[in-house]
Amino acid sequence: MFDSLNLRKLGHMQRMLKFATTFTCMMGFIGAAWVHADPDPELVYRLKASVVKVHVVTESGGHGIGTGVVVAPDIVATNCHIMAKAKGVNITKFGDSMSPVAMHADWQHDVCLLKFQYLNLTPAKLSRAATLSYGQDVFSIGFPGGPPKPQTRVGKVRALYPQDQSVVVRADASFSMGASGSPLFNQSGELVAMSTFKSPGRYAYYYFVPVEWIVDLMAHPPEVNAPYETAFWDQPPAQLPWMMQVVPLFQRSDWPALENTAQRWVAQSPQSAEAYYYLASALHGQGKFALAREMYQACLKQESKHLEAWTGLAILAQQLNQPEALAAASQTLNALDSEAAAALSERLQALRLEGLSQ
Repeated sequence: MFDSLNLRKLGHMQRMLKFATTFTCMMGFIGAAWVHADPDPELVYRLKASVVKVHVVTESGGHGIGTGVVVAPDIVATNCHIMAKAKGVNITKFGDSMSPVAMHADWQHDVCLLKFQYLNLTPAKLSRAATLSYGQDVFSIGFPGGPPKPQTRVGKVRALYPQDQSVVVRADASFSMGASGSPLFNQSGELVAMSTFKSPGRYAYYYFVPVEWIVDLMAHPPEVNAPYETAFWDQPPAQLPWMMQVVPLFQRSDWPALENTAQRWVAQSPQSAEAYYYLASALHGQGKFALAREMYQACLKQESKHLEAWTGLAILAQQLNQPEALAAASQTLNALDSEAAAALSERLQALRLEGLSQ
């Protein structure tokens, strides 16, 4: 039989396991509840003229669909992974079909440029992904599922990951098959990034490669088509970028493994807000509350608009019954994003009723 000490330990473990699952689901719940600003309809209408549907014929004779965006006269940018097993490619726009005369590939960055003659389509205005900030409204235009007309998806910038002289963007402007290569625009209609891959799971993360990589390929095209290389997001697990290594661990609440991985990320990139955020989450999930608070604060020192870090601090304050800290975190979150604050408040109230907070 269990003695009273073992029973208390068992009860604590059960509460922590229950919290770990609730914590992960709660973060997903809040992210899913955030509301995004719709772009100007006339602006979207004009931008759709620069977005094309990409068709490929695969080696097996199948048909694949993607999205491309005109980035310069006679040049369309799209994802290289669309081309990986293609033996033929063309684009369609306004009922016309056109075949490229050449392709320049940066396989590792998943950026391919299709060159045409007499394309006669208006290029999108280019900005830089490095100008983006956390919480900024963005939208993408593409062909998810292969519809006849391009579709618009709105979202916010959720994270920025420094990589190769720019940043990989994570935004919740969702995309699916057929939308690979979808352009991501800021609210002024400037091209800032292009969709590339998404994580698996219920609360998928959507990633976009920076427009800087497109510009670099235009300025320094290979003299011959570059040999095929695996994209940065399709490497063996141990060689994936940290931003990808942490996501499955976070989603399945594997806090010890996440702590180990995030600690190595912090050691390698001590100025990365995301590294500190995932380390804070791992510590939080294991009940190491004092250390978790320190890491949330370290994250916010690097990126003061990190909504998930403010959310984590608010949850932590409720668990520790610290009303002043909870009020401060909630007020800051409300100033940054009122919808995120409302979602947090609603969920915290539900947790109080469920008796899950400590």
